[in-house]
Amino acid sequence: MRIVVLDDERCQPNMPAYDYLQKYAGSCGGECIQFTDGKWKILETACPVCFTRAKLCPGDAVKVINLPTELDSDMIHRYSLNGFRLFRLPTPTKESVVGVLGPNGMGKSTAFNALSGRSVPNLGDWRSDETTWDDVIDTLPRGELRDFFVSVKNGEIKVALKPQNVDKLPKRVQGTVESLLRKVDERGMFNQLVTATGIQNLLSRTVQQLSGGELQRMAICATLLRDADVYFFDEPSSYLDIHERMRIVRIIQELAKTKRVIVIEHDLAVLDVLADLVHIVYGKKGAFGVFTPARSTRTAINAYLEGYLPEENVRIRDKPIKFQKHYDRRADIGNPTIQWGQLKKNLGQFELTTNEGSVHRSEVVGVVGANGTGKSTMIKILSGELEYDAGWVTDGTTISYKPQHIDVDMDCSVQMLLDSEIGMRWRSGEFNVNVIRALGIEPLLPKRVKKLSGGERQAVSIAVCLGREADLYLLDEPSAHLDANARMEAAKAIRRTMEANEKSAFVIDHDVYFIDIVSDSLLVFEGEGGVHGKAMGPYSLRDGMNRFLNDVNVTFRRDHDSKRPRINKAESRKDREQREVGDFYSFDSK
Repeated sequence: MRIVVLDDERCQPNMPAYDYLQKYAGSCGGECIQFTDGKWKILETACPVCFTRAKLCPGDAVKVINLPTELDSDMIHRYSLNGFRLFRLPTPTKESVVGVLGPNGMGKSTAFNALSGRSVPNLGDWRSDETTWDDVIDTLPRGELRDFFVSVKNGEIKVALKPQNVDKLPKRVQGTVESLLRKVDERGMFNQLVTATGIQNLLSRTVQQLSGGELQRMAICATLLRDADVYFFDEPSSYLDIHERMRIVRIIQELAKTKRVIVIEHDLAVLDVLADLVHIVYGKKGAFGVFTPARSTRTAINAYLEGYLPEENVRIRDKPIKFQKHYDRRADIGNPTIQWGQLKKNLGQFELTTNEGSVHRSEVVGVVGANGTGKSTMIKILSGELEYDAGWVTDGTTISYKPQHIDVDMDCSVQMLLDSEIGMRWRSGEFNVNVIRALGIEPLLPKRVKKLSGGERQAVSIAVCLGREADLYLLDEPSAHLDANARMEAAKAIRRTMEANEKSAFVIDHDVYFIDIVSDSLLVFEGEGGVHGKAMGPYSLRDGMNRFLNDVNVTFRRDHDSKRPRINKAESRKDREQREVGDFYSFDSK
């Protein structure tokens, strides 16, 4: 089966793709390439010559993709002649947390609209508005998904959704946290769930006063307060530290004992411990998406990392994502880039203190700790954005800083932004290969910066930070909004840049997979969020992880096949064994 996908935004007048298609419209004597209703169209019955021409359309405006013919009968929805197509759907399963794993732009929103009953999927007939729920049900084999859609048709399914981009909530809603939550308390569980999510001290604040992590917990609480049959949680771990992530895991698992739950999650360590079953979704962004049948969580994540789905005989990635066996890399690092000692900073009622520490050339220091313990504050002190009250920091270090919250409203293209921020070095050479291509920025070059998604904006911001000339690179939560694959690529891009140029980096993040790949050592923040924090280290990766996870009260082991870190179930044999020897973060896969 051959499909043609055309990006209308890249085929506007005065764009290279528009002029190219205009040149070849009707050139074969037929209507393979045509301009109708103000849009370009390419027929899927086009002659071989026009298909070749379509493939060569500049600006990545046209994609010609070959798919297995057996997928044709599994098409759930199609937006237009040359628009996005979705194949298959995930299945909301009783008494289970069902995970969805895959890149953004694969049709997860389309799938949610179908499962919630908001829209009737057209089964590929994009020209007709007459598709009914009976038509949809008739295409499905007997089983749980078919029975679910019978309930949807009969109006027996009510759905609650925790949205993906919680940082947009302050622009959409007004009022205090308490007033907003009481409005949606359909289950009469206000006090119980406010306490469970740890937001009882936020009730008098307005939404506009909340941090990213606080917005996330409020949104999760609001979703839980709804009286629904199916609960969708879209990226519930974003902005949360590992303490909070584990708390949310327990809350969602308890909910799944009586409700159907589907979770879209890019933190693989969280997904691993949270989900009972996982659907992988693969495809090409903006072109097509395919949901695989559900499989066990471990099998799904390992297949995703390997990049090969044996049941479908499909390769979804050119090469696997590998977790290397760790060794002490400190012998390879150079002289100190920056040093500090006995720092103290008071911000209102919060106090940050540090011991003496340093970061060296070619070293990447991962920064971990609970939210509100001063991680971003210290980064701002090192970057010169904040003055410290006491202590010392060596000077003479040039710094490139990527903040936690990215607010870029420049009305220009990504290409113009890169040119103005980092000059011409991004266009070729090592930086182009290790950063621009690795982060998937090439297809974004003509897009307006203001129209980038959260993940696209994050990737561009990482590239801008790494592209500046500096001695020390400070990156605050670079994994936020990135899907699982993009996170791994971003971690490797940061590592390669530091090693190739003998530079140094601080990386704040809550994704353990990300920290595992990117870090040589760890700076551990301890204390009480919003009250006091103390920066300890940097330690070796092993010592830092053991200190940090001891405080979190979680142990990790290594997967025998993929070598990825996995959270042990509390009180399991492996959990007890590792606690007995103080090995909270295992570096082997036995």
